Amino acid sequence: MRAVWYERCGPAAEVLSYGEQPTPSAGPGEVRVRLEASGVNPADAGRRAGNYRGLEFPLVIPNSDGAGIIDQVGEGVTRLKIGQRVWLFNGQRNGRALGTAAEYIALAEQLVTPLPDQVSFAEGATFGIPAMTAWCSLFADGPLVGKTVLVTGGAGAVGNYAVQLAKWGGAKVIATVSSAAKAEQARLAGADLVVNYKSEDVVAKALAFTDRRGVDHVVEVDFGGNIATTPKLMAVNSTIAVYATVGNRTPVVPVRELMERCVNLRGLVLFALPWKLLSAAQADITQWAAAGKRLHNIAGRYPLSETAEAHLAVEKGGKLGTVIVDCAR
Repeated sequence: MRAVWYERCGPAAEVLSYGEQPTPSAGPGEVRVRLEASGVNPADAGRRAGNYRGLEFPLVIPNSDGAGIIDQVGEGVTRLKIGQRVWLFNGQRNGRALGTAAEYIALAEQLVTPLPDQVSFAEGATFGIPAMTAWCSLFADGPLVGKTVLVTGGAGAVGNYAVQLAKWGGAKVIATVSSAAKAEQARLAGADLVVNYKSEDVVAKALAFTDRRGVDHVVEVDFGGNIATTPKLMAVNSTIAVYATVGNRTPVVPVRELMERCVNLRGLVLFALPWKLLSAAQADITQWAAAGKRLHNIAGRYPLSETAEAHLAVEKGGKLGTVIVDCAR
């Protein structure tokens, strides 16, 4: 099969190779997917660069997310069948070296989910880490009906799905953004209030929106960078769900302030979450995607042979949505 791989960490243009690798076969409990699209996430680029744990295997095919068609099922597989359109997540995680920057991938059937007919393969490849992280950040602690949710980075790959899923879950949604273009994306996703954190007072806006009660739930893309702001807008008995911290990886946390408001601080890393939660996320995301027109933001598309350029596009930043690699071309 055609694939992209690296055998040492470093800059994309220097370490990524394109050529032929052995085609995998579906083992017991696995399915093989003929990939149509691969989603590139910041964590994929970070692993390849050596920022996360270094090189964990002698050879790595990067990228965790993807979508395609099942063409082989292993012994014991009962939930899925040959010919199904599917999306998948955690392709290159949890002890697996061979991800989705390839024509085929074989992996455990629980990582693979049927893809609604109206969702394209490229759109399906934007689910994975972004949509799964968004769902788990929102619903890991229960329903959101009638609550107010603040999504930081409401135009990002995770944030935009978080806005949409929170609205679907019955919440009022505040989204923070850094530009007019991103504000428009957050509004299109359904945000009730959009705040430009570079030019507006997020705390004042959030408190005014909630009649000074504060927000019930925060989906946080940069806990360390926002540590001076987020605790001030939390309601009593609320939750901060942290899936990233970029601005400050070792922030000083105002524990007493959070304690006095009974704020639950929840950290999330997708590959470490329990299967019961992940399977609930898969089911809900598929149901949500099938129920109506949704925003599946694609920030750019590259052929498989240009996976290095796709990684560079992710590292550059400022993108709206997920960068996609077209595995079939």
